[in-house]
Amino acid sequence: MKTFSQYALSKSDLGLCDAFADGFVLGAAAAAYQIEGSASADGRGPSIWDTFSHTPGKTVNGETGDVACDHYRRWKSDVDLMQSLALEAYRFSISWSRVQPSGSGAWNPMGLAFYDQLVDRLLEKSIQPHATLYHWDLPQALQDKGGWANRDTAHRFADYAEEIATRLGDRLVTLATHNEPYCTATLGHELGKFAPGFRDAALATQVSHHLLLSHGLAMKSMRSVSPKAALGIVLNQSAASPATESAEDVALARLLYAKFVRWYMDPILLGRYPDEIGIQHYPDVQVGDMELISEPIDFLGINYYTRLWASASTPPVPAPNALGVNDMGWETYPSGLGDLLLDHRENYRLPPIYICENGMACADQLVDGSVSDPARIEYVRGHLASLARASQGGVDIRGYMYWSVMDNYEWDSGYAKRFGLVHVDYPTQTRTPKESAHWYRELIEAKQRLSATQKIAVTA
Repeated sequence: MKTFSQYALSKSDLGLCDAFADGFVLGAAAAAYQIEGSASADGRGPSIWDTFSHTPGKTVNGETGDVACDHYRRWKSDVDLMQSLALEAYRFSISWSRVQPSGSGAWNPMGLAFYDQLVDRLLEKSIQPHATLYHWDLPQALQDKGGWANRDTAHRFADYAEEIATRLGDRLVTLATHNEPYCTATLGHELGKFAPGFRDAALATQVSHHLLLSHGLAMKSMRSVSPKAALGIVLNQSAASPATESAEDVALARLLYAKFVRWYMDPILLGRYPDEIGIQHYPDVQVGDMELISEPIDFLGINYYTRLWASASTPPVPAPNALGVNDMGWETYPSGLGDLLLDHRENYRLPPIYICENGMACADQLVDGSVSDPARIEYVRGHLASLARASQGGVDIRGYMYWSVMDNYEWDSGYAKRFGLVHVDYPTQTRTPKESAHWYRELIEAKQRLSATQKIAVTA
């Protein structure tokens, strides 16, 4: 097996180390339901993903997050593993039902203590803690009252946000309200792929508004306790490419982009929904809602995996897939990340940006104690180069979090897809860093050496 020092960096890798401003961090991410397990331990209440994953036919092989990566019991050694990989930042999510089992009322001291200790250990290991309040796991007790279709849930979320900001906000670097509200609304309420599993377009549109409203209410409630953490939201986004230069393809690309990206960006940063969509179902927007939704944010998190491909013809023109597709069937298109960010710079007054997720699922195999995943290394290289282009173009980018730190429960795909830098053997819970993890460590350490050298030069 190779040692860390044998994962030599290329010249282009070393160039990446010099492409970002001092203070830019390289880290990795994970989410509560995908890694924690211990689904009923220490007072945790059920979430909609517990219900959904235990419903026959909803996930691959009926797999659930009951055990996942057993991170709730193994968090100390997992943080030690992150340190061994030289990660500078770790983005995690908080399980609402672990800290407040019913989504309102009494708080669970054991659940709160878990995150309190996790943050402290990250800091002890010199790893920046970045937290997200909601990564799709609504307490089932709130779903029983209507879930995100019920406007009151937005107020319960603001209460939850204030409590977490009070308890952890002094030690977190960033605290985000939502992760990918598009997925909560569209995949969970229109397409039925994710919890709670509804198929109702009008419902999904109203849910999207209540999610944004909850974000605005939470921003106000968190600011009321003056946390040190930067406050923001994390949106999944893609650049949009027309398949041809035809008017139909160009118009379709604009429409897809408006629905996927602008429906969330415009309310937050411009205080309005985009007019171009012309959707059949428009949400009920009450007086004052847009002012709340457009509360100033300290940072914007962006999750990027692939581009939107727009072909209006029948059959549609396929994407060229010059760099291939990953194990999810998603096209690898690194230049889309830079295109997206530079386009944002032209259309919005942007706060600082964190890339909170970017990663590749591969059909990884553990062979003789190691996992060879060169495609993942190339994927990260390409996206960091695209990110560097945006940085050089004037976008203020503060960090990059690879998705994910370890293989985990991949929602409706169960355990079939592996995104991690670290391989997890689920029957034994053995963690094995992949070649990409070793390469990533080398890249981080080279960046740190360069930064130290530059500081010495400045002070000399």
